[in-house]
Amino acid sequence: MVSMSTPPPHTSPLSAPMTPEDQRLWATLVHVGGIFLGFVSPLVGYLALKDRGAFIRNHTATALNFQLTMLIAYIVGCVLLIVLVGILVIAAVAIVWIIFSILAAITANNGQPYKYPLSIEFVR
Repeated sequence: MVSMSTPPPHTSPLSAPMTPEDQRLWATLVHVGGIFLGFVSPLVGYLALKDRGAFIRNHTATALNFQLTMLIAYIVGCVLLIVLVGILVIAAVAIVWIIFSILAAITANNGQPYKYPLSIEFVR
């Protein structure tokens, strides 16, 4: 005889909360990915992972804000190339971008929150 009971509720693995270790891993990858892919890595991470845990949501939003701030600073540096000051601005942005992204990745890997200095808050 076949039972007509209701099936268990379906939970997608894409919406299930992540373990703290997975959240630390993905937060680290989002920060490091920002060095190579700019704002794309944090944007994809934020959109895909923001509902999977508070830690990953905080780190992806923070990384996205920082990458957008650095993009704006880089554009300002490109505009300032007309008066030759842009070279210094672009060099400073590159150094800040790499150093702060690495510091954020190390902090995320240690399971601690991180707030970038010099970052405009676009996403909360």
